[in-house]
This record gives sequence, C-alpha cells and structure tokens, in this order.
Amino acid sequence: MSTWNNIYNHFDPIAFELFGFSVHWYGLMYVLALLSALTAAKYFVKKDKIPISDALLDNYFFWVEIGVILGARLGYIAIYSGEAVYFFTHPWQIFNPFHNGEFVGIRGMSYHGAVIGFLLATILFCKKYKQNLWRLLDLCALCIPFGYVFGRIGNFLNQELFGRATDVSWGINVFGILRHPSQLYEAALEGLVVFLILFFYRKFKKFDGELIALYAILYTLARFICEFFREPDAGIGLIIFGLSMGQLLSIFMFFGGIFAHFFLKKNYIK
Repeated sequence: MSTWNNIYNHFDPIAFELFGFSVHWYGLMYVLALLSALTAAKYFVKKDKIPISDALLDNYFFWVEIGVILGARLGYIAIYSGEAVYFFTHPWQIFNPFHNGEFVGIRGMSYHGAVIGFLLATILFCKKYKQNLWRLLDLCALCIPFGYVFGRIGNFLNQELFGRATDVSWGINVFGILRHPSQLYEAALEGLVVFLILFFYRKFKKFDGELIALYAILYTLARFICEFFREPDAGIGLIIFGLSMGQLLSIFMFFGGIFAHFFLKKNYIK
C-alpha cells in the first residue's frame, strides 16, 4: 500500500501539547472553521453591501457559537451516544473534557443538533436586536459550507467517522480494513460544492430566505449521497430501507428546506 493508504499509521491526531494538555488537529480545524466562517461573513457583508455592522456581526457570532456548541453536543448525546439517560441525569458530565483523570477533550457532536441550536440562537438574536431574520440566515448560508470544509477535514485528521469498507485505490487503511475517506467526500460535496453553488447563485436571489432554503436542500442531498460511503454509527447501524440515521434526519431537513422556499416565495413582498 502507498503512504496515502497508510496515512493513519504515520499521522498523530495530536498536533502539540500545551501546559500538559494535548491539542488535537480536530480542535484546531474546528477553530479554523469558525474563524473562516466569520471572515467569509464579513467579506460578503462588504461585497454585497448587506446592512450589518462588524460589531453586530461579532456579537451574533458569539450567540451562534453558544447555540451551535450546545445543540451539537446535546444532539449527539440524545441521538448517537447510546448514553442519553446517563448524561441527562449527570448533566455536569456533558462537557467534561476529562476521562479517568486524563484530558481527552469533548468528543461527539451532531450536525443536525447544531442546526437546531443555530436556528434558536439566530431567532433569539434577531428578536433582541431587531434584525431581519431571513437576510441574516441567507448570509449564514454562504458562510456555513465554507467553514464546514475545515470541520470535515478535522474529522479526517482526528481519525473518526470512518467510511465503509472498499477496494478503491484511494482507500484509507483503518485497523487493517481499507475504507472510503468519507470525511473528505463530505468536505468536498457538502462543503465546497454547496458553497460554490450558493456563491454564484447569490446574485440571482429573489427574496430573503432563499439562500438558506437552498442550503438546506443542497446540503441534505449531498449528505444523503455521502452517507452511502460512510460507516453507519456504532450502536445504531442502518435503520430502515437500508438508510442511516444521518440520511433519515436529512430527509426531514430536505422537506423543511422545500417548505421554507415555497412559503417564503409565496409570501414575499417587494
């Protein structure tokens, strides 16, 4: 096998240690994802002359990050962990970065949980600061997939969310089994491709909310495809009709995007 096939045998998911704590590449990629999304937001605000100040955008970013982190973590615990009863009866353990006295960081985040947290935070922010909800969500639709690319690369570097077994030449050796690098498929399809489509389409936007509705539709289509190459979640597996939990949740999000698009288009006032 080539060096690429055996990359996990030569790559340490820990980037460096700081004051005795291990800093993982995943954490660095997560921070890069957040910063790149904020940078992209400020770029589009200036480029497209969106009436939002930098100060307000920074404040919104803070609100959203709280919502995303809470939603992602709670969503993972409720849907994927298999230990929901334990965590919800021991809530102080939800964000405990130590295991058996060793610092391991916080592992386990759900994208769909993050979406719920993100939406709730955005709604509350817009009510408090009297902002146009759908215009702000359209801005997010451009920035989220841009940052998402780094998040999935982080999954790859952290050696998690493996792909299904395969015999393709670019497969990654994981514990003696060649698997699809599905994290990179997701970075490309759910992140880069969705970003490019929305980037070029934004000039043709017809109403506020159109971009976020299209993002929901495009992301779920991309996620649905990528899930065929991703190993089903341990303890859950394939649920019905050979579909994974990620695919089932994506179906709901897809129809939510369709509904939002037609509702907003019908009620749009020029």
